[in-house]
Amino acid sequence: MNSLDSQASTRGVLAALTCYIAWGIFPLYWRLLAEVDATELIAHRLFWTMLFTVPLLWWRNGFAAVYEVFSSGRALRLYALSGVLLTLNWLVFVWAINNGHVIETSLGYFLVPLVNIALGWSVLHERLRKAQWVAIAFAAAGVGWQLILLGRLPWIALALAITFGTYGLLRKQSPLGSLAGLTVETLLLAPLAGAFLLWRAVTETGALGSAPTGTQLIVLTTGVVTALPLLLFAYGARRLKLSTLGLLQYAAPTVQFALGVWYYHEGFSLARAQSFSLIWIGLIIYTTDALWTQSRGNHMGATANNCIVKTKVASGGILGDDPRVP
Repeated sequence: MNSLDSQASTRGVLAALTCYIAWGIFPLYWRLLAEVDATELIAHRLFWTMLFTVPLLWWRNGFAAVYEVFSSGRALRLYALSGVLLTLNWLVFVWAINNGHVIETSLGYFLVPLVNIALGWSVLHERLRKAQWVAIAFAAAGVGWQLILLGRLPWIALALAITFGTYGLLRKQSPLGSLAGLTVETLLLAPLAGAFLLWRAVTETGALGSAPTGTQLIVLTTGVVTALPLLLFAYGARRLKLSTLGLLQYAAPTVQFALGVWYYHEGFSLARAQSFSLIWIGLIIYTTDALWTQSRGNHMGATANNCIVKTKVASGGILGDDPRVP
């Protein structure tokens, strides 16, 4: 790796890690708005995110691709569905944070990588390696352990993992990047959010105009707070290997877990610890397998390239005797 690649990789790590840490400390931000109804908060988040991303995308000359999406019925349906899933994910997350379930939100995002491979198998018909099956089995055992010992499913964690995993699956099939895709999603849903906020304002039941000044100012920052981490993520994702990005993603739920246990002092019983341990074992198996598979693939690719170079040298291709040799 040359110095330019190394610098780009370092900047990518810093951007992605900053993004994940920001997502991890989100509970501190949303707790400042605990007095505002979660549904209204999500409406604000959609509306102000749209007002932030539209001029930003225009400044970056990114609207040409957005126009193409709005001329395609299939693409619009795809983004409408992904927007609804993202909204549901935000709603569950914010409600859970402001009702004392920070630890369970961290469990949801720990489960996302394992939900992703399960969706890949069930929806995209991808073949799973043995280690991936074992990882999923440990995650299922962890969820089942909570059901048996605590008498309930961790519905918050499951809702977060499934909505975010399915959202990622849909975005994988979509043509736009992070900023443009988020802009389309919020453009589709912002009219409903705006109408809801207008109704709350007219009936004097909304935060704007009635909540303390500090709360109103924080509400107005929800768009910036939503979009900036996504921009950092997009910057980092373009400069990092997927394996590196996959390792960094654990930073967000780890920070959330630490906040729930040591800052908010939420209950963490032995049963929950055992459940988390099973899921963490699944994640360790999944991550180790992913890193080993990529390392093996890189080694095989390097060996194949070496063979090609030797063949070209032997035939004179590298010296340019045959310009048709690529």
